[in-house]
Amino acid sequence: MTEPMTDEATTADDSMNDLQPVARPRPPLSVLELVPVGDGTTPAAALASAAELARLAERLGYSRLWVAEHHNMPGIASSSPAVLIAHLAAATETIRVGAGGVMLPNHAALVVAEQFGMLEALHPGRIDLGIGRAPGTDPVTAAALRRSMSLAVDEFPEQLRDLFSFFDGTHPQIIAVPGRGYRPAVWMLGSSDFSARVAGALGLPFSFAHHFASQNTVAALEIYRESFRPSPELDRPYSMIGVPVICAETDERARWLSGPSALSFARLRQGRPTQLPTPEEAAEHVFTPTEREIVRAWTAPLIRGEPEHVRTELEALAQRTGADELMITTMIHGPADRLRSYALVADAWDLSPTVVTEAPV
Repeated sequence: MTEPMTDEATTADDSMNDLQPVARPRPPLSVLELVPVGDGTTPAAALASAAELARLAERLGYSRLWVAEHHNMPGIASSSPAVLIAHLAAATETIRVGAGGVMLPNHAALVVAEQFGMLEALHPGRIDLGIGRAPGTDPVTAAALRRSMSLAVDEFPEQLRDLFSFFDGTHPQIIAVPGRGYRPAVWMLGSSDFSARVAGALGLPFSFAHHFASQNTVAALEIYRESFRPSPELDRPYSMIGVPVICAETDERARWLSGPSALSFARLRQGRPTQLPTPEEAAEHVFTPTEREIVRAWTAPLIRGEPEHVRTELEALAQRTGADELMITTMIHGPADRLRSYALVADAWDLSPTVVTEAPV
């Protein structure tokens, strides 16, 4: 039996610990499903794959699955989050399902309250409503959505107040049914200081778009924590960041699978959105100097490789940012490889599998 430590030894050991960085436990993992439409497939096939991913994520132990609002993008079939969330929630039993997010300026606040109040009534305790203020599309499409050439960003604070009043039943004239009394978990989404400050001031959880604004992640999360005020929903800050991840059995395979998303992103940034190319097409493409710069920016936050490498990089990112949760998103052309990537990450992260019965789609 070892001898007990002396007071001197304990003091010295504590002093050394004070000089070492404190390792945080691994945060929960969640899924951001962009519903990619691969070249040669259809939106219907992509939506079927989304349901399959939701069921797999639930079984593997992921905490939540969100879908994002995008418009006029041939390679992404998530234009109507509320409808898709209803489908995915009905196809699963325990995993939280939500919007990451709903772009509030594209909608009437009353409609959002009614839609997500209904989702919460149908699936109590499982619905998340992430709210963003960007259009989620190009200016012409945004104008078509809003019936105006103005992007109306200045109306966002008023829309937000209206939304909460519909959920809380405090609106002076209108009762949202079933919005009133059926408020889902509300998150603020963003890629800027503005959203971080709003989330903090309102005492809401904050999800930052690290997957396309990684240069602002640490600063935005610090601003969120500094501006946080406790609320009935949350007594301390809670942050989540989106992380692009492509995992395969080998680093070489992961690089091969990442080609389509790189080429797709280059085309998107050049105003030529397409369906997600095949790996073969991406491998044959000769990138111009401009496209190489675009891809370099896109790969800045990307974590790709074999499982141990992905786990190590995710752990380092969590430590560096202090994020309470990581939401990974995987853009791969083939559904089998995409599902495999999520399964490999879950195993490397030691997620606890959930036993559920298969729900009908």
